[in-house]
Amino acid sequence: MRKGPLCLMLVTLSIMAPAHGEESAEEGHSTPLSLSAGSQINELQQRLKDSERQREELSKQLQNADGERESAQLARLRQENQRLKLQLKEAQAGSSVPRWLTDQQQWFVIGAGVALLALLCGIFASGASRKRRQWLN
Repeated sequence: MRKGPLCLMLVTLSIMAPAHGEESAEEGHSTPLSLSAGSQINELQQRLKDSERQREELSKQLQNADGERESAQLARLRQENQRLKLQLKEAQAGSSVPRWLTDQQQWFVIGAGVALLALLCGIFASGASRKRRQWLN
């Protein structure tokens, strides 16, 4: 035989032998892999159930805490509401005098009084001498 085909045949056999070995190794480990994957799946499903149970318990605790906080806040707001109602009744009883004028009307009356006072001061200041002053000669 020639040296060329012999080398080619040796190279081909050396490449095929490890490939064949890897296939058999993969086939040999396929059964244990599926068993370990199945056990991992079962373990993960169990952990998922535990996590969901814990989540439900924590959400119930959170709702209870929120309910307690809201009830305390609601009670405090009711007390403040009662206190403000009492203050309003006291303020209304204390100022039983009815208001005749609104704030805008009061300012109008004050302005009219000031204008009338200024007019009277002007009349009294120049009213002592009733001479007719003429601007033109």
